[in-house]
Amino acid sequence: MVIRRVGPLSCAKIAGTLYAVIGLFVGAIFSLIAMAGGFASNSNGGLPFGAMMGVGSIIFFPIMYGCFGFIGTLITAAIYNVLANVVGGVEVDLQ
Repeated sequence: MVIRRVGPLSCAKIAGTLYAVIGLFVGAIFSLIAMAGGFASNSNGGLPFGAMMGVGSIIFFPIMYGCFGFIGTLITAAIYNVLANVVGGVEVDLQ
């Protein structure tokens, strides 16, 4: 069996969702680090900034990762389709 074409939009939707979930984990880690830095700060002004940065990262990172994953996979799948026509595609053995 040879994969000669992939649906760029369907691949991009799956990858965008996958990257958004990865971005959620990265945002959560970044949030914990930012809040720990706010608590460790000696000044009183560090805690609100760390909390805002932490909450913002949980919102920002999944959106950013999802968008970049969607666009990157859309472009990659379209390039694969062009090259698969030239080279012949990927051979897959299934049982």
